[in-house]
Amino acid sequence: MSVVNVSDVSADLFIIAVIFILLIFGLLSFGILQMFQQRFRLGWYNFAGALVSVIVLIIILNIWYV
Repeated sequence: MSVVNVSDVSADLFIIAVIFILLIFGLLSFGILQMFQQRFRLGWYNFAGALVSVIVLIIILNIWYV
């Protein structure tokens, strides 16, 4: 294994990625938790929120960084 050079990653890209990763996986976690608690509608809303967050992240990355 070798060391990966991450010095080319800008600070704003890193911050956007961290925020969206926390948001997406947080919504997925809450969705699974709601499903286990038999609250299916809230679980599906959380899954939909995670999907919308992924789409928004892709759009932001395509507009700002491509």
